[in-house]
Amino acid sequence: MRRGAKFIIFAIVGLVVLAAGALALYVFVIQDDPPPRVALPATSTTGDTGAAPASADGSWTVQPGENTFLGYRVNEQLASLPSPSDAVGRTPAVEGTMTVSGSTVSAAEVTGDLSQLASDREQRDNRIRTSGLESDQFPEATFTLTEPLDLGAAPEVGTAVTATASGDLTLHGVTKAVVIPLEARWSGETIDVVGTLDIRFSDYEIDPPDIGGFVTVEDEGEMELQLTFVPA
Repeated sequence: MRRGAKFIIFAIVGLVVLAAGALALYVFVIQDDPPPRVALPATSTTGDTGAAPASADGSWTVQPGENTFLGYRVNEQLASLPSPSDAVGRTPAVEGTMTVSGSTVSAAEVTGDLSQLASDREQRDNRIRTSGLESDQFPEATFTLTEPLDLGAAPEVGTAVTATASGDLTLHGVTKAVVIPLEARWSGETIDVVGTLDIRFSDYEIDPPDIGGFVTVEDEGEMELQLTFVPA
């Protein structure tokens, strides 16, 4: 066999081995079961501090804890697999304020520190620091309410309500008007809020990560938020 033909065969074999290795890496190392979607806590009580306040009126601030985070959910596609899988990253570093008056949220602002985003894989977390979200350069995502949020009725203790919040989302240094569907519940001591927003990355001048053509991310994803507010 000619030397050139042998080289071509070895090159093809090498590519096959590389592709198989990438597949094995993805299936056995990178791919994992994603965390569940955001949801209000299973229970909501007023605790043992006495009767609940007469209303939720007043100023509220985000409380750090296991029920507070901001994050993303995207589809990662490996070239060799028939369907994509969810990749989820979240940051617990969230600050925010909210003002409630009767059946209206008159003001709200929430900011998340994207430099603290963490998923199930450190490789992915390091990647988005310099590509995609580029969190090293654009570490903050901020949502600011731009018009009063109508709850339909004054909050009642233990009763979940749904509403849509209109505001400005700043991500990757770009600000866009958005409408976020929300679900919330007042416990008497806290207000829990969850929501999911569909996002097209190109709208925020974000180039979806592409790892050598083996692992790609679609141009669309979701922003997830799960917050606990306490009286300010």
